[in-house]
Amino acid sequence: MKFGGTSVASVQRMRAVADRLIARRTAGDEVVAVVSAMGKVTDELLALAHQITPHPSMRELDMLLATGEQSSIALLAMAVQAAGIPAISFTGSQVGIVTDSVYSKAKILQLDAARVMDALAQHNIVIVAGFQGRTADGQITTLGRGGSDTTAVALAAGVGADVCEIYTDVDGVYTADPRIVPRARKIRRVSYEEMLEMAASGADVLSMRSVEFARNYGVTIHCRSSFTDQPGTIVKEADSLMEDAIVSAVTSDTSEAKITIRGVPDHPGVAARVFSTLAGANVNVDMIIQNISEDGQTDISFTAPETDLHRAGGALEAVISGIGARTWTIDDNIAKISLVGAGMKTHPGITARMFKVLAAAGVNIDLISTSPIRLSCIIAQPQVEVAVRALHTEFGLDASA
Repeated sequence: MKFGGTSVASVQRMRAVADRLIARRTAGDEVVAVVSAMGKVTDELLALAHQITPHPSMRELDMLLATGEQSSIALLAMAVQAAGIPAISFTGSQVGIVTDSVYSKAKILQLDAARVMDALAQHNIVIVAGFQGRTADGQITTLGRGGSDTTAVALAAGVGADVCEIYTDVDGVYTADPRIVPRARKIRRVSYEEMLEMAASGADVLSMRSVEFARNYGVTIHCRSSFTDQPGTIVKEADSLMEDAIVSAVTSDTSEAKITIRGVPDHPGVAARVFSTLAGANVNVDMIIQNISEDGQTDISFTAPETDLHRAGGALEAVISGIGARTWTIDDNIAKISLVGAGMKTHPGITARMFKVLAAAGVNIDLISTSPIRLSCIIAQPQVEVAVRALHTEFGLDASA
């Protein structure tokens, strides 16, 4: 059972989470909880760090941010114990979550669940800090955005849990962001593949890495609300009970920027050099387009998270002169909109319908990217709400009035 920051944002909510854990324990389940930092604590710690220096050491930043979850697990363990139920809290390091050494976005390499299993055998409710681990040589690391989800799924796999319940401030995964599309519908069941594409294209209910981990280890995820007992969305391997929709969801993401490198010499090896340099700086590149070459030169555009722009800028400054490119620019006023659905594989004409709807809504398309079950476009950020609503209606996803 994983609880995000809003679920433990106050003493009252912390006690409500403790009650949920105890209820499951009383019902006969063995319970492992994963908890995020309380409320906005992570943001507050980040703000403090940037008051000290604009560019804090990534190692020290991870050391700082890991304290948020450590406070949460201790307080939650106290709340469970106060109700007369045995509980014990562990940091990520204490339960053997070993990661690589990429600070702020470390990946889990291995997990030793023995300590958790021992604590369960002693009839404890086990409470583990999300979002964190340690390297093989003992350095504290954090797992990046959505890291507590990944911790929870990894632990679920490690202990052989029947289900990994992700509790959030929403009651499941929807066909679109309900804040943009009031008539969006909750999806009862969705496959790993569709959920991966939705997470990658802007649906931030579940992190992409947690869904990928769940798929790789066969962990069933139940995404549900911290504030009600209503069932949410089940994420698992595709089966006959899944909705057979051509398009399952329309997603949007305004957290990326478009970078364009102008005047790139058009000869073999140049693109490899550019993107190898970006990869070396741990910049996550999403969509890429290269224009038609003219006079031996071309432009290369790609999108990346705005949070990676500082690293991307440093990497590009180092490589631009070396490849003989003219300059590079950033456009942070973009949005990515996507159609996601397993039915797209067997239904031609989806692309044409999407472009027709966007044209009718006066939305210009900048970049295009596809996969077998996803179609994404980059558009101007101010047009994202109009575009998402139009597509949601066109593909029959609106809830009945």
